[in-house]
Amino acid sequence: MAIYKCFFCGKQLSQKVLQTRFVCPHCGSRIFFKPRKEPTKVRAI
Repeated sequence: MAIYKCFFCGKQLSQKVLQTRFVCPHCGSRIFFKPRKEPTKVRAI
């Protein structure tokens, strides 16, 4: 299940919540993004 974040209020929303209506239930915004994990840094020898 994908997790999205509201651009304005920063609340996390599940994909299930956004299936019915693509609006943030907290602030009414329609701009979302999918947060990415930090990349793993490998040190070359």
